[in-house]
Amino acid sequence: MPVKAGINGFGRIGRIVLRNALLHGDIDVVAVNDLRSPFIDLDYMVYMFKYDSIHGRYKGSVEAKDGKLYVEGKPISVFAERDPSNIPWGSVGAEYIVESTGVFTTIDKASAHLKGGAKKVIISAPSADAPMFVCGVNLDSYDSKYTVISNASCTTNCLAPLAKVINDKFGIVEGLMTTVHSTTATQKTVDGPSNKDWRGGRAVGNNIIPPPLVPPRPSASGLSFRVPTIDVSVVDLVVRLEKSATYDEIKAAVKEASVSAELAGILDYTDEAVVSTDFTGHSASSIFDAKAGIQLNKNFVKLISWYDNEWGYSKRVCDLLVYAAKKDGAI
Repeated sequence: MPVKAGINGFGRIGRIVLRNALLHGDIDVVAVNDLRSPFIDLDYMVYMFKYDSIHGRYKGSVEAKDGKLYVEGKPISVFAERDPSNIPWGSVGAEYIVESTGVFTTIDKASAHLKGGAKKVIISAPSADAPMFVCGVNLDSYDSKYTVISNASCTTNCLAPLAKVINDKFGIVEGLMTTVHSTTATQKTVDGPSNKDWRGGRAVGNNIIPPPLVPPRPSASGLSFRVPTIDVSVVDLVVRLEKSATYDEIKAAVKEASVSAELAGILDYTDEAVVSTDFTGHSASSIFDAKAGIQLNKNFVKLISWYDNEWGYSKRVCDLLVYAAKKDGAI
């Protein structure tokens, strides 16, 4: 029987998580809460879910009826609580909650959902203190005692599977990562104030925006450039290898891993002449581009991997939720 779930935040990720959950089979979304003020009208929720400028029109049925959101004829309760502790998840049986507002990203804040009857919270963002999991990489460290977990970031979900394969096969001495990341909702259409990140306050439509400076980490670190595309991003991973390898050997290792039981559907492989829009709607976390990499010598290589930072990431949120539910005995 599918696990009953709720979604807090009906923004970009919340809506795409719902689309993915409908396709998953093991998830029954029974409620959605949106905390924006003023609360979005139910008819407008229908409109936003039905029409999407990136992923296209929802091909099934969606309507508002009796104060609920109906998708494929199935009712989804709609709440409008700003405080997560006031959301009555228990009244509709929602046990696993996707926290996708981008606001409640710590254990303390996300735990407020438990007061309303939820049993577990999956944060669709990195967390400062919640255990973070990446499908295909570290799910074996999951423990049912955790009540709040994080699906990490979309970039981490692209980087980690590729880095794991390279490290397991050849060893990584040190590395640097750059992600060229498409526009997100937090950016500005025209120049505006941004005290935390001055460059982040610049207009998104005509700029490539470098990230704020952060202290480098030992052995591996990275940064993110924002570019004026609406979806699909790409990781540029530069590593120094412990064991010497040709680029063909590296490609072969990634291709083999992409069809393994551990990484199939999470890490994908392409050797075609692709561009970013070719990956819109791709459900893998990381799609290695065999033709885009370059090697300086047998111990120094640049590797390229694409990801749909909305669709692929939302698919992993669903996968992590179901993995946790199965481990917890909820399915």
